[in-house]
Amino acid sequence: MSHWIMAPLLLPLAAGMVNLLLVKKGIGAQRMVSLAAVAGLLPVAILLLQLAGGGEFGVYRLGNWPAPFGIILVLDRLSALLLLLTAALALPVIFYAAGGDDLIGRNFHVLFPLQVFGINGAFLTGDLFNLFVFFEIMLIASYSLAVYGGGPDRIRASLHYVVLNLIGSSLFLVAIGTLYSVTGTLNMADLAEKTAAAAPEQAALLRISSLLLLVVFALKAAVLPLHLWLPALYSSVSAPVAALFAIMTKVGVYAILRTFTLIFPAGIVSPDIIAWLPPLALLTLIGGALGVLGSRRLTALTAYLVVMSVGMLLTGVGLMSVAGIGAALYYLPHTTLTTAGMFLLADVIAGQRGPAGDWFLPAPPVPWVLPGVLFFVGAVAAAGMPPLSGFIGKLLLLQAVSPDAAGWLWPVVITGSLAGLVALSRAGTRLFWRTEGKTFSRPRPSLTRVAPVVVLLAMSVVLTIFAAPICRYAEATAAQLLTPQDYIAAVLQKERTP
Repeated sequence: MSHWIMAPLLLPLAAGMVNLLLVKKGIGAQRMVSLAAVAGLLPVAILLLQLAGGGEFGVYRLGNWPAPFGIILVLDRLSALLLLLTAALALPVIFYAAGGDDLIGRNFHVLFPLQVFGINGAFLTGDLFNLFVFFEIMLIASYSLAVYGGGPDRIRASLHYVVLNLIGSSLFLVAIGTLYSVTGTLNMADLAEKTAAAAPEQAALLRISSLLLLVVFALKAAVLPLHLWLPALYSSVSAPVAALFAIMTKVGVYAILRTFTLIFPAGIVSPDIIAWLPPLALLTLIGGALGVLGSRRLTALTAYLVVMSVGMLLTGVGLMSVAGIGAALYYLPHTTLTTAGMFLLADVIAGQRGPAGDWFLPAPPVPWVLPGVLFFVGAVAAAGMPPLSGFIGKLLLLQAVSPDAAGWLWPVVITGSLAGLVALSRAGTRLFWRTEGKTFSRPRPSLTRVAPVVVLLAMSVVLTIFAAPICRYAEATAAQLLTPQDYIAAVLQKERTP
């Protein structure tokens, strides 16, 4: 396999280490290193997407140790897609942060690349223990970024976030230890073989392990009722941190998808646990919709949109079909980029409204028309209204549902979309129409503030224009996930079964 598979890990790791040495050299040098590293991730991710697009698996064996004995990285269609999404998100976010948000605390340009390093590692690893390691790298960086800039609200929300994730990490270790005691391996491909061939007396421990993993990944993904940490945290952190955190829940969704299509596929150990995904997903969607309707500021509303998106994604994943998973994989980049753009836009709008900030309170008129235009585009995309990509993603999901499930799934999805539309319409009215007082003579935001918002929200238009090839790639990815024998054969260097 090409050594390029290491680049998504080496670039951010090297950037974080170099920036640690440049702490006393000033922010300018650190910005250059971070921007160069994150910008370099984009062409690398495109190259890896081309390598994986043909359906071949790229297996990189560190130290040339064969699986399951050595550490491996695995590139397939899913990991390549998520690497590209991470790069496409991180570049505008770091560009926005360079406009001044990286000055409100210390070591931003050390923590940001390490966060990206952890995210990319989680998508690439082919070993369950190394998934835990990359989770912890990602979480440790996120703990520091969450309190970046200080303030009582951030400290309080971050404390809840840290405590819950420490509990989740402990459960993750228990699940890993239980699996290892039963199977003697933590390589995902080897685990898939061992769980499929497990003796009946081992079924109970494997079932417990699968349930623990579902709970851990559901906590990372903010599945109801384990979602309560997310709205408070995302609405209190700085704008670029919240935008980067938009992909954090998707790491949890990825882990659920990878685990329950490869290690514990339906009918092997715990078919009833997989059956829990659709109802949990729809409950998450309902909880997010209620939160959206009750939000009193734009950042909190956007945070609940993230919760709603998790419900939408896991609804598609829970169908365990090519159509359902394909719909989820099309919707995933849409919701990640759109909500990230909305977090940044909320900061821009708050800067133009004076003391009212992004709260839904009467304030002097916003002195510039562009924030209103961008809000309209973001609201249409986030609510899933035609013609943008959110509508296409939801339509694909509704089409993927079997007639037996349509009677209860369609009303929930449509009602959730309606709730999002009502909440966003009300937010736009209160932010831009219900004004009082004279317009503030505030300077317009700089290019480093506006350009990232435009780029992130414009990606919904791009996803709409290229919907056909993206859907084909998403369906091919879903088909690859649902035939785990090819993954196992590539990692363990066996002959593929027809």
